[in-house]
Amino acid sequence: MENDWQLPMHIEDLNDAIKAAVDAIGGPKAVGATLWPDLDPGAAGNRLRDCLNATRRERLTPEQLALIRRKARDAGCHVLASFEMKAAGYSRPTPVAPEDERAELQRKAIEAARTMKELVERMEVLAWSGP
Repeated sequence: MENDWQLPMHIEDLNDAIKAAVDAIGGPKAVGATLWPDLDPGAAGNRLRDCLNATRRERLTPEQLALIRRKARDAGCHVLASFEMKAAGYSRPTPVAPEDERAELQRKAIEAARTMKELVERMEVLAWSGP
C-alpha cells in the first residue's frame, strides 16, 4: 500500500525534517543547549547546525534524535516522525495524547495489581494445603 499523504514541500531529506522539528521546539540554540548542557548555548547551537549540515562529519546520536522527535511531538510538530515513517514505508504516525497514554498506563497498573493479588492468594492457598 502506497502512502498517499504529503510532507511540507520544503522537506526533502532527513536533515530538513530535523531542522523543521528543531525550529518548532525553539531553534538551534535552545535545542543545542538541551542536547549539550555543558556548552554555551551559542556553541551548542553551532554544534547542532554542524550535525545538520550534510557537508560536515558531526551527526546526532540516535538518542539525541529521539529526544528531538519527542520534544517536537510535545510541541505539536510531527514532521520528523512523519518523514521517517514515510521514508521507511510505514503509514502516517498517529500521536498518542498524554491523557490517553496515562489512562492506558493506569489500566495496566490496575490489571497488574489484580494479577499480583490473585497470585498471592493462590500461593497462600497452596501454603495452607501443605506439601
